Amino acid sequence: MNDHANGIDRRQFLRLSTLATAAGCTLGRSAFAATPGSLTYGVQLYMVRRQAQQDLAGVLKAIHQVGFTQIELYPIAYTHSAADLRKIISDAGLSSASAHVDYVGLEDKIDYIHQLGCEYLVCPMLPDRLWNSPEGFREAATQFNRWGEAVRARGMKFAFHNHDYEFKPQAGGTTGFAELMKNTDPALVKLELDCYWLTQGGQDPLTVLKQHADRAVLIHLKDRKAGSAVSYNMDATSEHFTELGKGTINWPVLLAQAKKQGIRYAFMDQDETAGPVLDSLKESYMYLTAQKV
Repeated sequence: MNDHANGIDRRQFLRLSTLATAAGCTLGRSAFAATPGSLTYGVQLYMVRRQAQQDLAGVLKAIHQVGFTQIELYPIAYTHSAADLRKIISDAGLSSASAHVDYVGLEDKIDYIHQLGCEYLVCPMLPDRLWNSPEGFREAATQFNRWGEAVRARGMKFAFHNHDYEFKPQAGGTTGFAELMKNTDPALVKLELDCYWLTQGGQDPLTVLKQHADRAVLIHLKDRKAGSAVSYNMDATSEHFTELGKGTINWPVLLAQAKKQGIRYAFMDQDETAGPVLDSLKESYMYLTAQKV
């Protein structure tokens, strides 16, 4: 592997190791080890998808070196058997409480995610053919209820991760998100609320978090640059990503509310970064440590 291509640069890994030690973190211990009544911070593997494609074990170790103890899995890792993937994660000093599974073929992956020992199975996005009508979202709601039953039967929880397209105004004065909430069983279909995408879709994430306290079980973290326009289309006009504390989202209030509601896991998921992704993770990690939530 070329260390300077999409994999882990050895010098960067050593620099992160030094920074983590200075922050009081080691490979065997993290400031964010799970404790009752606290938020545990992790990384959604989509954020490091390019690096993980080249060197999954190396990028997981680098994530732990930054200070995180949790990851949320992404389909790029599912080329490994469940037993092998569990070992790769454990060898890196990490755990995985949650996993994203694509809408198409989701039912076929339920047993696999159960074998990984995850608590949550999350559908990250609907096929775009369902985005533009209330009927499309109602079709997804029917699927979600069925999948929620199957996931619960295996001792896990099913959740949906929002973006901005769900908040586009639809015929009849509704939105896709409203249709999903109206047509799914709260006991079967939970929410992973992405605070950036809520904001990008014109929503107040604190309000949504409170309104859906019975469903919100996970949150995603990335900040949003000032002066950005609302959109619902998931194209380049929706991409205003930045590290935590450098944008306009009120993280101290949101994190405190998430903790108050009993949410246990919050995952970094900055889709794109201006500089090296591990440096971005470190910057956001240091911001989170300062919040003491």
